[in-house]
Amino acid sequence: MTTPRSFTRLVFPRFTLACSALVAAMCVSLLGGVSLTFTPPANAQSVRGLPDFTELVEQVGPSVVNIRTLEKAAVRETQGNGPDEEMQELFRRFFGVPMPSPNAPRQQRPNRPQQPEQEQPRGVGSGFILSSDGFVMTNAHVVDGADQVLVTLPDKREFKARIVGSDKRSDVAVVKIEATGLPAVKIGDVNRLKVGEWVMAIGSPFGLENSVTAGIVSAKQRDTGDYLPFIQTDVAINPGNSGGPLINMRGEVVGINSQIYSRSGGFMGISFSIPIDEAVRVSEQLRATGRVQRGRLGVQIDQVSKEVAESLGLSKPQGALVRGVEQGSPAEKAGLEPGDIILKFDGKTLDKSADLPRLVGNTKPGTRANLQIWRRGSLRDLAITVGEFEADKPEKKASAPVEKPQTANATKVLGLTVSDLTDAQKKELKLRGGVRVDAVAEPAARAGIQEGDVILALANVETPTAQAFDAMVAKLDRSKTVSVLIRRGEWAQYTVIRPNR
Repeated sequence: MTTPRSFTRLVFPRFTLACSALVAAMCVSLLGGVSLTFTPPANAQSVRGLPDFTELVEQVGPSVVNIRTLEKAAVRETQGNGPDEEMQELFRRFFGVPMPSPNAPRQQRPNRPQQPEQEQPRGVGSGFILSSDGFVMTNAHVVDGADQVLVTLPDKREFKARIVGSDKRSDVAVVKIEATGLPAVKIGDVNRLKVGEWVMAIGSPFGLENSVTAGIVSAKQRDTGDYLPFIQTDVAINPGNSGGPLINMRGEVVGINSQIYSRSGGFMGISFSIPIDEAVRVSEQLRATGRVQRGRLGVQIDQVSKEVAESLGLSKPQGALVRGVEQGSPAEKAGLEPGDIILKFDGKTLDKSADLPRLVGNTKPGTRANLQIWRRGSLRDLAITVGEFEADKPEKKASAPVEKPQTANATKVLGLTVSDLTDAQKKELKLRGGVRVDAVAEPAARAGIQEGDVILALANVETPTAQAFDAMVAKLDRSKTVSVLIRRGEWAQYTVIRPNR
């Protein structure tokens, strides 16, 4: 039997060290009879043992539940068995489509009467008990679209659950079962959670109830494009784990297991959990009103790049660049304009643009807040009354231009041909001034400017007319890049052009 390489690596260095000490002692003894005492190096450290999760499993395990969902569907006659519910959950969650049955008929048979609707298995997920009177937290995508929710406790008791509320934006849902004396989880402090700390997950991957996996926290405040910052771990999470708890070594829930990064649909070493403080905040509103109220400003925002920050005189890339302001929104009433950079919201500094929707979303609608903005090279303070979140409005496009005066300097230096906006265009776009781009050549094309864009400012100075714009271009230092604020549809953004010399 060959010794495994991993075992060899663990044992061989210690054996070599012991032999070396013995040989050295023998050599010294032979030379002069001098006794030798071997002392380990001063920097040698004892190997720290791995954590024992058994007590945590006994403590938290009884609070973790299995959640099955059913939906009404017409029964189809098929040959053989269709895909099981665990694989259906995998395809639905990670590929966005149901998995077709390999034996399902390609076309519906003619003259066949419609079958009555029956409740069919839809998916499998996890959850955990929030309170002893039967409130259970899970993911919104676990119960979304379900006609019936079944909750199974570790002691095998099964209950029909009522959906109290579901919030897709945060992916948090609360369901209620009619039971008392249930073992509730302990809620932990996410602020105390450290990168590298051991954590554990309990859930029902592929329907395997009360499965335990463990790992470490890989990162905090991870942006994935969603509304909330996630906790990233390397804990094995698979379809069916959704909605289960992420637990620290004190037996406290610090997150809800929600997503994985995967190219195959299975675990690849990167998992994401919703921070429990954010989830509890959402659950409290769901339990109180069945819905979540979120604040909104009515702006379209973007990141502030290093190039834009330098061109505008900011010391570093920070804040949220306002690309557009919705008509009639709180932002418009407060005086925000496209091209503004929001640096602080209600006294809190925005390190990146994603901080703004989170801070505003957690603010109660109707609250009066202060904004600190950067506009054309100087700081300004604005007061704003936070509105309530609503769906985005469709984009509007500028009308075709009527006049196209020649702009020789702009064409030669920047590769731009521009014209004045008509009164109708200004009214439609709610602009005081600006020039429309009629043609684009290098270097403007390289900077991403397109025909139909509206230029609002050049080098932090407003461009009210085509004539004024051309005069400003003539005075540019061609050895330096210049910032250009453009409007495209309803949204505005900065770009940087390197002029022709």
